[in-house]
Formats: sequence, structure tokens, C-alpha cells
Amino acid sequence: MSYQVFARKYRPKTFADVLGQEHVVRTLRNAIAQNRLAHAYLFVGPRGTGKTSTARIFAMALNCPNGPSVEFDYDDPICKEIAEGNSLDVLEIDGASNNGVDQVRDLRESVKYAPSRCRYKIYYIDEVHMLSTAAFNALLKTLEEPPPHVKFIFATTEANKILPTIISRCQRFDLRRIPLTIIANHLLHIAKLEGVDLDEKAAFAIGKGADGGMRDAQSMLDQLVAFCGNTIHEEDVLEIFGFTSVQTVSAMAQRILESSTVGALQLVHETSEAGKDLGKLLTDLIQHFRTLLVSQADPEAGAEDLEPDIAAQVTEQSQMASTEQLLRVVDGLAEVDARMRWATNKRLHFELGVIQAVQNYNEVSLSDVIEALGGGDTASLPKPAPRPQVTTARASAPVKPTVVERVIPKVEEPAPLQESRPAPVSSNVLREPAPEERTPAKAPEPAKAPPAPEPAPEPAPAEIAPAVSNEEFWPAMIQIVQERRALIASWVQLGTVQSIARGVVKVGFPTTEAHAKDSLNRDNQRTFLEGVAEELLGTKLKFEFLLDPSLKPPAVTEMHFDLGDSTPAKPEPKAAAAEPAPTQATSSDSISEEFQNDPLIKSALEKFKLKIAARS
Repeated sequence: MSYQVFARKYRPKTFADVLGQEHVVRTLRNAIAQNRLAHAYLFVGPRGTGKTSTARIFAMALNCPNGPSVEFDYDDPICKEIAEGNSLDVLEIDGASNNGVDQVRDLRESVKYAPSRCRYKIYYIDEVHMLSTAAFNALLKTLEEPPPHVKFIFATTEANKILPTIISRCQRFDLRRIPLTIIANHLLHIAKLEGVDLDEKAAFAIGKGADGGMRDAQSMLDQLVAFCGNTIHEEDVLEIFGFTSVQTVSAMAQRILESSTVGALQLVHETSEAGKDLGKLLTDLIQHFRTLLVSQADPEAGAEDLEPDIAAQVTEQSQMASTEQLLRVVDGLAEVDARMRWATNKRLHFELGVIQAVQNYNEVSLSDVIEALGGGDTASLPKPAPRPQVTTARASAPVKPTVVERVIPKVEEPAPLQESRPAPVSSNVLREPAPEERTPAKAPEPAKAPPAPEPAPEPAPAEIAPAVSNEEFWPAMIQIVQERRALIASWVQLGTVQSIARGVVKVGFPTTEAHAKDSLNRDNQRTFLEGVAEELLGTKLKFEFLLDPSLKPPAVTEMHFDLGDSTPAKPEPKAAAAEPAPTQATSSDSISEEFQNDPLIKSALEKFKLKIAARS
């Protein structure tokens, strides 16, 4: 008797032998037991997952002597003929070589005849997606209403190429990739039956290389037995098929997570010198980081297809980095993988990708900065430098230095807090003072603490009796925010308290300031403001931010240019510093048209919402 390869010798013979497809087997067994048989079935799945074997087993269950029956005798002559593909009533057709409309017409003619020995006449078409559109259309009517004695079974690896009209007439079963653990255990079982000493790590290495296909794994085992004899180790698998061990991939990920660029490059060098496929190593590395991400979400799911020692390493490595860091590393390695597919020097791109992965892992993201700022710990942050004076000069039309004045919406301040208010908050116009007006800045006086709230007579009153009035509350909030979290003070100044009732402070914003509303509505900012409000009013409050069309937007910033005489202007009285005189700015007609049409000036006006006014 001629030699029979493992893939054929150990092909599943009954439903119990089908591994990794419990959802398909259970449905077919129940359909047979309940006599709910459809006239057409479609098996979809990757190569080597059991589509043809499942179809043959299903055909044997339907045509066995006492069938349809889930329990049948595999050694029965009819079942033997079906298993070997010699039955006249179970026709296996290759869709790749019989894809024309003429072959389908012959099939339509043959379905009219009753089966010779079996109960059903079964047509099994493999790789059915290879049929032409005309062949599919010729099959539609027969497939929808076949004779009672006919069953159709289709199998394909690319269901997207099948017409929807064909799929809608079939019961579809999607066969999954077989898990690595199931493949490794089955290989160990086959090796035991064959008298081969197969190392457990070698079995996992074969299963990993088979990528979910049992037939591929059995063929690889057959090849290893021919090469190694009766003893197979992991090194033999890696040497023959050029795979990279999972330990090497895990070590590479460990070097990246430890920011050891030198160690990672050394592993790349050793792998390349050993003649391994760097593209496969990169794919395995990306898959390993994917496993770390899954392990963070569900440790049990992440260790499903891993060896026990590798599963322990994955659990440890998943705790060394955050999800965002792992995502940045995976994105960078995926870009390298796309470049390596068409590159001649794959090692160069791999080394650059490893260096970039270490940098991406140590990169400080924007969310980290926001989280640090959201904690309120701004003492260690550098203070923002004062904005320089904006000047504009042209060679063809010389002008004097320009001064930018930004009008800030005026905030009504209560008398007790007016003196302790910082200058930038209380002033309405920010401008560069004249040399005569510059005086040494005085240290701001400490803010007066608000009076302690009186205990409420009832435990849960409907209305809050604030310790300070609404007019005093919001300026006091702005003062405290300016001292503790100056980065959000400009957003708070744009708000207006509309009501304080039932434990809720409603703050309105002009419709043009939606960004300020959304920024303050974040959890960390809203929690901070609620804590400040509790300090002022002595009770817990919730903030509700909304856009109010009745509120006026802040005044537009005006840009004044000193044009004409270069004599320095006389200092204005201090009383006029708080509010510019109505006659200070004139129409922009006095400014040269060439200056107004300058692209840089236009861009600045549009970006900062400015308008030009010449100073008289």
C-alpha cells in the first residue's frame, strides 16, 4: 500500500472528529436530529479549516443506510464511497475548472434524475466563487427550487466574490481559524500514534506557522518527520521553515518596552545573520503587541493561543505600558511593515522602525499633559512668557511700530474684591504703557476669604442660600481660578452666572464662545470649578454650561497703528487708562491701501478677528 500523508490519513471521519468548529457541528447535528434540512449550504472559511471534510461528513450523515442520522458507521460501503469521493450520488465538482455556463447547464439537466443508491443526490462545489456570473445566473432557479432529492453544498474562501442572490438562497456557515492550542494538542496526538517524539514547543511552533489551518500543520509535521526522523525539537522547526521563535519576538518587545535600543538592534542583527525572514519577524512583533493590548482588556483572552511561559511574559509586559503607548508603537511598526513590502534593504527599514518604536514609546502625549494640568499641579510648570509687542515694517512704506490692543469683556466686580483683583483681570484694555506711565508693580494683596456659610435649617432645601450674592460669587470664582489654574481663567471670564438654584449653577456663554463652554465642560475642569464653588458657598453644587444667544459676544480686538509723525505721543491721564476715549481711533481710510492689502496683515486680521484703526 502506498504511503498516505498525515493530512489524508487523519482527516475527520465523524462530527466528533471536527476540531475548532463547534458552532457548525452543533447546528448540522441539530438540523439532522430535528429533520430541518435545507436544500443548499455554504461553507466559508480559510484554507485547511475543514470545509471539505465537514461537507463529506454531512453527506455521509444524510445518505447512511439508516439516515439521515448523526450516528453512522464510517465503515459502511456507502460511507466509504462518499469519504473516498467515489460515490455516484455525491458529486464533488471543482469550481475553478468547471466555471462556465455550459457545465452549469449540464448540472441542471442531471438534477432531474433520482439518486441510484442513496437517499439524496448531493452536489458539492468547491471554490464556488470561481464560477462566472453567467454560470451563477444559470444556477439561480435550480438552486432556489431544486427537486426534493437534491442537496447543494458550496465551499469557498472568498465569500465576497459570490453573488448576493446565491448567498441568499443558502444557509451560510463561517468556519473559523483553529486555535493554536487545539492544533498543537492534535499534532502531539498524531505524533504519539505515529511513534514520533515531538517536543511541545515544537508543536506550538508548527501551529503558529500554520496560522489556524489544520491541514497546513499536518503537512508541516509530515515534512519534519521526513527531515528529523522520530525526534523533533523546536530548533528543527525554526531551521526548516525559517520561523522566528516566540521567545525572540517576546525578547524584542521586552527591549522596546525597556527603551533598550541597543539590545533591540542586536536582536535584529542576530535574526538577520541567521537568515530569518525579517518581514515575518515584524509581523510577529506587531501581533505580539496586539496580544499585549488584548491582555490589558481581557487577560484570559490574550493568553488563549500562547504557551504557558509566553503567557506569563505577556501578562508582565502588558503592565509595563499604557494602552496609548502600545497603540503608538503598533502604528509605527505598521507603517514600517508597509514600507518593507516594497523595499530592497529590509534590514535598514526594520532597524529604523525599532528606533522609532522606542521613541514612540517614550513620547509624551497631549493626553498626558492634559492629565497633568487637570490635576491642578501647575507649580512646577514654566510660567508663560509675556507676549511681545507686535510690530510691522515695510521697506516701501515705513511705518511706526504698531501696538495691539485687545478689548476684554468687562467684568462687574464687587467692592470687597476690587483691590485684590489681578491687573490682567480687572482692566478692560491691555496695551503697552508709555514710558512715563511705567511704575514699579506692586505685589497683589491676598484675596479676602469669603464669609463662612451659615448652616441651613433644613437638610435639603429646594433653593440654595449662598454666603455671597450672585454678583460677588462669579468675580470671586474668577479670582480663585486665576490664582490656582490660570490656564482656564480666560474661559471662565467669558461666562455669566444666570442662576443658582436646586444645587445647580447655570453659566451662560455667548454663542461665539462654544469652545470655552466645551473646554470647561470636561470632567476635570468641571470638578475643579465645583470644588471652588463649594469653598465659596459652603455647599455642593453642580455646574451646567450652556450657550445663550441673548449674551453679547466679547468686543472685537482693535489693532492701532501709529502713522505719520514720529514724535512720541504724550502720556494720557491715568483715568483714561481704564477705557479708551471715543475719539482715539479714526477710520481706517487714513491707512494706506497698500498696507491694508498686505497678505500678512490680512491673514493676521482673519486669524485673530482684528480690525484696523489709525491712531490720530
